[in-house]
Amino acid sequence: MAYSKTEKNIQHIAEPVIKAAGCSLYDVEYVKEGGIWFLRIYIDNEDENVSLDTCETVSRALSEVLDREDPITDAYYLEVSSPGIERKLKTPEHFMRYLGSVIDVGLYRAASGAKQLTGVLKEYKDGILVLETENGSMEIPQKETTVVHLHFDF
Repeated sequence: MAYSKTEKNIQHIAEPVIKAAGCSLYDVEYVKEGGIWFLRIYIDNEDENVSLDTCETVSRALSEVLDREDPITDAYYLEVSSPGIERKLKTPEHFMRYLGSVIDVGLYRAASGAKQLTGVLKEYKDGILVLETENGSMEIPQKETTVVHLHFDF
């Protein structure tokens, strides 16, 4: 998935603030929902266990920087959170980090009779996911996916 110009700009602004809090930037989303703009910043750390206090600290610091830099002209709500246990996988770094993990893949068009697949991410190269499912190995172009995220059994 490609990031918009605004999202790329926010990444550049947000990374030093997030790094100063001992975390890393996992993802940025700038989306309009119900007529309201949301800037969602997902932060992570080594043990993938970001606390609410850390999110609040980053949110306050980032809010100050965003007010000063003013990279977005529209009114928006800033949300800072962990990507969670069912985190979305969007970038090559995300896919490489979770090789060998069970993932859920949503598809625009059905493959093997389904628009939702679950399997082990065996490989990721040049925008192609290699997924090992109960029906065998499949190659899925990332551009044909609606969403990819880590699978979690409740």
